[in-house]
Amino acid sequence: MWRGACDTASKCIAEAKEYNKQRWEKSHMEPDFEEGDQVLVSTLNFNNLKGPKRMRDSFVGPFTIIKVIGKDAVEVKLTEDFSRKHPVFPVSLVKPYFQTEEDKFPSRKNNPTPPEV
Repeated sequence: MWRGACDTASKCIAEAKEYNKQRWEKSHMEPDFEEGDQVLVSTLNFNNLKGPKRMRDSFVGPFTIIKVIGKDAVEVKLTEDFSRKHPVFPVSLVKPYFQTEEDKFPSRKNNPTPPEV
């Protein structure tokens, strides 16, 4: 009786581990940063930004990646505003920068006026 219960429990635990592993791998992909990519850096550990914490931007940038250090860190070229910061950040605090439509097409009209009736 106990042996059957133990076998069933261990089987359920193994199935749960496999299920959780599949869910994790589905939503967590390794970021593939390369030199020259544009990234945004998290302000989580920036203590010298002005204003209340809840009003600050979550990410600043874009910054250019100078060097990829293993799989876990990147070195970025910081602007003068952040020149006193250490330029190496873990990948968990960096996300890729995607230009907005306004940056890609500066001559495009954003709000066309409706025709007059």
